[in-house]
Amino acid sequence: MASTTQKSASPVLVIIAFATVYLVWGSTYFFIKMAVDGFPPLLLGALRFFTAGALLLIWCAIKGEKIFVKRNIIHAAASGFLLLVIGNGAVIWVEQTLPSAMVAIMVSSPPIWFVLLDKPNWSTNFKSKSTLIGLVIGFIGVILLFSEQIEGMVGPSAGPSKLPAMLLLVVGTLGWASGSLYSKHYNTKGSVSVNTAWQMMFAGVVFIPSSFFHHEVQSFNWHTIPAHSWYALLYLIVFGSIAAFSAYVWLLQVRPATQVGTYAYVNPVIAVILGVLFAHEGVTLLQVGGLVIILGSVLLINLSKYRKEKQVKEELAV
Repeated sequence: MASTTQKSASPVLVIIAFATVYLVWGSTYFFIKMAVDGFPPLLLGALRFFTAGALLLIWCAIKGEKIFVKRNIIHAAASGFLLLVIGNGAVIWVEQTLPSAMVAIMVSSPPIWFVLLDKPNWSTNFKSKSTLIGLVIGFIGVILLFSEQIEGMVGPSAGPSKLPAMLLLVVGTLGWASGSLYSKHYNTKGSVSVNTAWQMMFAGVVFIPSSFFHHEVQSFNWHTIPAHSWYALLYLIVFGSIAAFSAYVWLLQVRPATQVGTYAYVNPVIAVILGVLFAHEGVTLLQVGGLVIILGSVLLINLSKYRKEKQVKEELAV
């Protein structure tokens, strides 16, 4: 049965976890772009998540935590597939062709999907005017992001369309939001570290045969991988997966999903800065406008949540 109760947590740990998710995940778009310079996308996903999951699982075993709990493994497999295979897999795949800054802007929409997909909280979310206005504004921002590519399809084209990759990103953000909500409402009593490890292990196991079926492994030459791709992979394993993803899964257990989803405020900004400064990527004014509109919608969506929490605290204090 779904569990929606939130566990208590130290405010200091919550701040550290949010900072980790905000800053580290904002940089992962840049490092994924570096990694796919040398690694094929599905093989990159396999190496990143299987290695990170195995290392975290070994660490949990050393600490004496219960690892083989069937119910926990099943839930971790389901959420891991949605979060990492569909959600992060889409990001890895499209960064072969799209700039990391543009990808980060495109994936700033999960907080919108959180509201639409979070059925247990529909009665609360859809009674709020700020939430409804935020949803409308958010979709306007998404349409702005797509407008240049749609216009390119009906007008003179300067190159291959980026629309298929952008649509794949939408599927990825839907998968990420669904996996986040599943992880929150169907959380288990097991250790967050163990559950996170199984999520990554399962994702890696899915990516491995996918890489073979796509003939990545058979035609791959390990000797041609540039050093910066190896460094990027190491960063993604240690910081992007073990540190930041563990912090994200833990935050889903102790804070509201819409509040955890505010990583979308910071991640695109950091990714755009890194992409422009170090990868010399270009960002159009229309894309920046779409990002600002989407982030404004996220603020409105979360405004009612913050007001409700404040009201509850004031009532308890009386």
